[in-house]
Amino acid sequence: MIYLSGFHAIEERIKSGLPCGPLLMAKPGPRARGIAALALQRKIKVDRVGTADLDRLAPDHRGILLEVDEQLKDSGPETSLEDFMENLGDRKDALVVILDEITDPQNYGAILRSCDQFGVSLVLTRKRRIAKYAEVISKTSAGASAWVPTAEYANLVRAVEILKEGGFWVYGADMEGESLWSKDLRGRTAVILGGEGTGISRILKENCDALIAIPTLGRLDSLNVSVAAGVIFYEVMRQKKVKK
Repeated sequence: MIYLSGFHAIEERIKSGLPCGPLLMAKPGPRARGIAALALQRKIKVDRVGTADLDRLAPDHRGILLEVDEQLKDSGPETSLEDFMENLGDRKDALVVILDEITDPQNYGAILRSCDQFGVSLVLTRKRRIAKYAEVISKTSAGASAWVPTAEYANLVRAVEILKEGGFWVYGADMEGESLWSKDLRGRTAVILGGEGTGISRILKENCDALIAIPTLGRLDSLNVSVAAGVIFYEVMRQKKVKK
């Protein structure tokens, strides 16, 4: 089993309707009692335990833990790329994010939080995140991992082809790309983010319609991938809100 310990992570997991429980509590404060009331409302069992029991399970607890089956995935509503495309209908403003080997669970969680905030329609990965990182991802995402739709696709190059066939323009985030501000990012848009230190794989980069970069003024050579993700998603959202 794994245990969620952050208040936001626990609350959002309960609200999402994804399987979880029981909720374990020891000397709960007002915030924890409110979460317990929500759990009972959602028919999730609440167990009173000793502080030592919580210490043994998760030393960073705040008087409350939520049990999650380690076999369950660590992110929100799961779909397939094919189902996503089929259900897209005539929607013209969808944003898909493709993560090419993002390995740091804290970066992954932070990216999911930005995905939730900026209306990302789907997060596409080559394989599901390792279950042992679910607690880190959920906490870092402030619970957003329970909500953001995700899909796995073994061949990301083929996934890009499917998106293009469906009318998506595909942009790769790369330091050598053109300015983010110079691109029209409205319509159906897909953004590829590469792994920490490695960037986007060569073959995926070759299949992008264009490479985009964030104009910066600093002395360092690049932004952290999760920070870059938030900046890019915001610009995409901003442009989509501008009337054509």
